[in-house]
Amino acid sequence: MTYRVCLVCMGNICRSPMAEVVLRQTLETRGLDGLVAVDSAGTGGWHAGDPMDERALQILSQHGYDGSAHRARQFTEDWFDRYDLVLAMDRDNVSNLRRLAPSGVEVRLFRSFDPVAPEGAEVPDPYYGGNEGFEEVLALVEAASAGVAEHIADELAS
Repeated sequence: MTYRVCLVCMGNICRSPMAEVVLRQTLETRGLDGLVAVDSAGTGGWHAGDPMDERALQILSQHGYDGSAHRARQFTEDWFDRYDLVLAMDRDNVSNLRRLAPSGVEVRLFRSFDPVAPEGAEVPDPYYGGNEGFEEVLALVEAASAGVAEHIADELAS
C-alpha cells in the first residue's frame, strides 16, 4: 500500500511545489520513496497547468533539487479520498481546505512537523518578494520535511 501526501498552497507555483520536491528527495534519502507518493496543489486554480515560478526553480536548482517537471494543479473536494495526509502552507489555505473537507478529515499546517517551529508557524508566500523569500521558504521546507518524513515512517511502521 502506498502512503499518499498532498502539500497545498494558494496557486501551486511556489511553496507547495518546492515542498513537494524537497519532501520527495527527503523520503528517497530515507529509503521511503517507493512507499510514499507526494503531490502538491493549490486552493486556487488560476495557475493550473503552469510550471513552477522561475525563482522557485532557480533556488531549488542552486541547492541540488529539480522542480522542472512540476505543473500546477488545483485541489478539489474529491481529492481528500486520495490522500492519507493533507498539509497546507499557511492558515488561509488550512481554512480553504477545511471548507472543502468531509467531516472528520484532518488538515494540518506543514510546519507543524518542524520540531523547532512555534505553534501555528506558516511557510510565508514569497511570490511578491525577491529571491531571499524563496531562500527562506526552502530552509523552512527542508526543516519541516524531515519531520514529515519521520511522521510518515512512523505511520508506515504501525
